[in-house]
Amino acid sequence: VQLQAFGGGLVQAGNSLRLSCTISGGTVSILNMAWFRQGSGKEREFVAAIRWGGSTFYNDSVKGRFIASKDDAKNTVYLQMNSLKPEDTGAYYCAGKPRGSPVVRTPPSYEYWGQGTQVTVSS
Repeated sequence: VQLQAFGGGLVQAGNSLRLSCTISGGTVSILNMAWFRQGSGKEREFVAAIRWGGSTFYNDSVKGRFIASKDDAKNTVYLQMNSLKPEDTGAYYCAGKPRGSPVVRTPPSYEYWGQGTQVTVSS
């Protein structure tokens, strides 16, 4: 299974971005997917997850601002990021694991990883 994330960029605080993660060699409908981010000098942290059935989970710091979704037909997951803040800056990664494995917030539990896409929010 290969994941490819894209959609990052440089935006001003308060604006929005949508990240996409395309899946090849696997089917998003049977995967639990997650987004993580890593700021400079920081550990990789959980941002959001979407289960194969569509239920979502969020880090408290993004709840109400970010929305995880997926399109099974396009084999793609999305992260809509609204009201961006400078502290949202970092490299964003999509990750996946088989649906039989529970959704957790720790990076080592995910088997599949995409390359990072950089999000920079200026104040």
